[in-house]
Amino acid sequence: MKIKGIDKAVITHKVAYTVLDEAGDYFARYGNYYDKFHSLSDISGKLFDAAGKVLKSIKKKDISDAALNDGESLITDARIKHFSFYYKTYPYTVEYEDEVGYDGIFAFQPWYPLDDEEMSVEFCKLTIETPADYQLRYKQFNYNGQPVIEENKNKVYIWQVKNIKASESEIYQPAIREVQTAVYYAPIDFEYAGYKGNMKSWQNLGNFFIELNKGRDVLPDNIKADVHRLTNNIKSAQEKVKVLYEYMQSNTHYVGIQLGIGGMQPFEAKYVAEKKYGDCKALSNYMVSLLKEAGIPAHYVLVKASKFTKSVIEDFPTDYFNHVVACVPNGKDSIWLECTSQTVSAGYMGTSTGNRKALLIADDGGHIVSTPSYRATDNLMVRKIDAVVDINGNIIMDINTKFTGFQQEQTHGLLYGATKEEKDKYLNSRINLPTYKVEKNDYKETKGAIPVIDEYLKITAPNYASITGKRLFITPNFVDRERKLPGDKPRKFDIEITYAYRDIDTINIKIPDGYTVEALPKEINITNQFGKFSSVVKVGSNTIILYRLCEINSGYYPASAYEAFAKFYEEMAKADNSRVVLVKNE
Repeated sequence: MKIKGIDKAVITHKVAYTVLDEAGDYFARYGNYYDKFHSLSDISGKLFDAAGKVLKSIKKKDISDAALNDGESLITDARIKHFSFYYKTYPYTVEYEDEVGYDGIFAFQPWYPLDDEEMSVEFCKLTIETPADYQLRYKQFNYNGQPVIEENKNKVYIWQVKNIKASESEIYQPAIREVQTAVYYAPIDFEYAGYKGNMKSWQNLGNFFIELNKGRDVLPDNIKADVHRLTNNIKSAQEKVKVLYEYMQSNTHYVGIQLGIGGMQPFEAKYVAEKKYGDCKALSNYMVSLLKEAGIPAHYVLVKASKFTKSVIEDFPTDYFNHVVACVPNGKDSIWLECTSQTVSAGYMGTSTGNRKALLIADDGGHIVSTPSYRATDNLMVRKIDAVVDINGNIIMDINTKFTGFQQEQTHGLLYGATKEEKDKYLNSRINLPTYKVEKNDYKETKGAIPVIDEYLKITAPNYASITGKRLFITPNFVDRERKLPGDKPRKFDIEITYAYRDIDTINIKIPDGYTVEALPKEINITNQFGKFSSVVKVGSNTIILYRLCEINSGYYPASAYEAFAKFYEEMAKADNSRVVLVKNE
C-alpha cells in the first residue's frame, strides 16, 4: 500500500494459492469490489499446473462485472469484478494481481495473513509506504516482534510472516484476531468525500460523524404535530420513548441504500418521513429526531452487529462498525432502540448488538459505551410438559414453554418473518424423537426490555417408549439434550462463552397402569465455573417426573480448562440421555 496523503492511497494486491483438493476451489476464484471512492484496475491472473507450467492467463473479456450483492442493501453503487478458471485437476496454483485506488480515506481493512484457518501460509507480507510526515497508527496481534520501519524520503512499514501451519477451528474459540496474526492500521487525519476528520481519539472520530449528520434532524411539520399529539399528555419519559418508537416502527420500514457517501451518512429525517423508509443510519437518525422534538435527549450510536462481542479495540480508534442504533441515556436504565425492526421490543438489543462496546455520538464527540448485557436470568427457557404414554409406547404431550431474552429470538423471527415451510421445519426439529406430529401450536408475545414469548405445543409421537418383553424403557428428557463436546485432540485455543442462559424443565409423564420401577437414573447436581446442572427423576403413582436445570455462564477461560469443560458437557449429556426402566407386574 502507498498512502499519498490524507485522502489518497493505492493498494497493490498480489496473491498465489495452491489448491490441493475440491474444498479449496473457493479460494481459487478472484473477486474484488469498487465504487465511487475506490477504483479497481490492472487485474491479471495465471493458472499453473502441479509442475508449475502456465496453463492459462486472464483475458479482460473473461472478467465479469456485476452489482455487488451484500445480502442486505437493496440499492448500492458498489460493483464487483470476479473471475474463475474453473479448473479441477489437483493440485493447481492460481496467481492474481490488482490495484485499488482510494479517492478519500476513512479506514483500512486490517491485515490477516490467514484467509481461512484450514489454510497454510508459506509467505505473506504487508508493506505500507507513507509520506515522511504522515502519522500512521497500527496495532498488531499475535505477531512476533515489531515491523521493520525504513525511513528515507518516505516512510515504509513492513510486516511479514512465514510458514504458518493450517489449523482446525475449535468450538467456543475466541474471535479470530485473538488466535491468529492480525495488524490493524489507521490514519490520524483523514478526508472522505470532502469531509475532514481526525481519529486520534474516539471523541475526535465522533466529531466527524457530527459533521456528517449536521442538519439532518429536521422533521416536517406534520410529523412534529404527530409527536406532540402522541406525547404531550404522557408524563413518563420512558412511556414517551415507547410510544414514539412504536410510531416509528409502524410508519417506516428498513431499506438498505448505499450510494456514495450515503453508505456512511444518513438520509435526512424529512426524507424518511416522506418516503417512509431508510437504512439503519437513516432510521436511527429519524428516531433521535422524533425524540428530540418530544424534548427527550437521544443519541446516534455506531455498533458492530455480529455474533462476536469483542469488535471494538478500545485503545485503537478506527471504524469497526457496520450498524447504527439509537440510545436514550438514563444511567443504568438507558433505553436502547433497534430502529430497523418493525417488531422488536423497545429497549431490547439481543445477540446481534448486545453485550459489546459501541461508539455513542454526543454533542461533544464520540464516547465508547457498553450496550446492554444479558445475564442467564434474562435468557430463560422455562418449560412444563404433561405427557401420557399408552401401553404401545405412543405418547401425547402438552408443552408450555416461556422464552425470554436471547432464547426468544428464534421464535420471534419465526412469528414475524418465516414462511409456513420454515415454521414447520422449526417445529419438526424441536423434539428429540424420530417421528412426531405437531397437532396444535399457539404463541403469545409480551413486549419489554427483556421480551417474552409463551409457546404452547400439542404433540403426538408413535413408539416413544421402547417395549421389550415385560419391560418399558423411557427417556424422560425428550426435548433438549446436551451433546458431548469434541475431546479427541489437545485444545489449542482459549474458550470463550459469549452468552449466558438458563433452562428449567419440569416433565410429567403418565405411564400405563401395572408397571413398577426397576431402574432409575441417579440424581446429579453439578456447580462449577462454567455453570450449573441438575437432573432429578422421581416416580409417583403411575407418573415419572423429571426436574432439570441447565445454566451456562458467559466467560473467558484458558485452553487448559477445556478438559474440565468437556467433562461438564459429557456429564450433562449422560444425564439427559438416561432412561427409566419399568417392569410390568405379573
